[in-house]
Amino acid sequence: MSQVPSRQQAFDLLKEYNQSESLIRHALSVEGVMRHCARKRGADEEKWGVVGLIHDLDYEQYPDQHCQKAEEILKEHDWPEEYIRAVVSHGWGICSEVEPQSEMEKVLFAIDELTGLVTTTALVRPSKSVMDLKPKSVKKKWKDKRFAAGVDRSIIEKGAGMLGLQVADLIVDTIAGMQDVAEEIGLKGT
Repeated sequence: MSQVPSRQQAFDLLKEYNQSESLIRHALSVEGVMRHCARKRGADEEKWGVVGLIHDLDYEQYPDQHCQKAEEILKEHDWPEEYIRAVVSHGWGICSEVEPQSEMEKVLFAIDELTGLVTTTALVRPSKSVMDLKPKSVKKKWKDKRFAAGVDRSIIEKGAGMLGLQVADLIVDTIAGMQDVAEEIGLKGT
């Protein structure tokens, strides 16, 4: 039986495979949002946070094998199947056949790309902060397909649909979760 990984073990493993500051900040952003969403739902905040933190474990070193390599690495480290499945499911329809089924998996799928849009929206503001970022600013940027063009809005919409939420509600939760970790992700502002 595999042991539940601690946040520190997850962070150490993340740093073992990722040197990129932006990828580490993305992982911390997703962790913050996952923790916020878990608290809101009365779910296991630690588990959701660790899954969010580790979700892109393989992305820097194995971009062409994203999710497959993460699954291998996490199995080698004897991670619980539930955590591994959640990590692999966030790439559903992109680089994975594993469809998100649990609430945790659906939230991860829905907010992963959205953290990128929120980050980019915060960075173009005079304050360069997520602390004073309003959901309507993100919604305005959402409509401009050239803005943060790398953010696949259809994935966010699909994730929101799986959760039975409006994208606007996801934006509110994503901003709130990122505000919790603003210092760590460099979006506390000037």
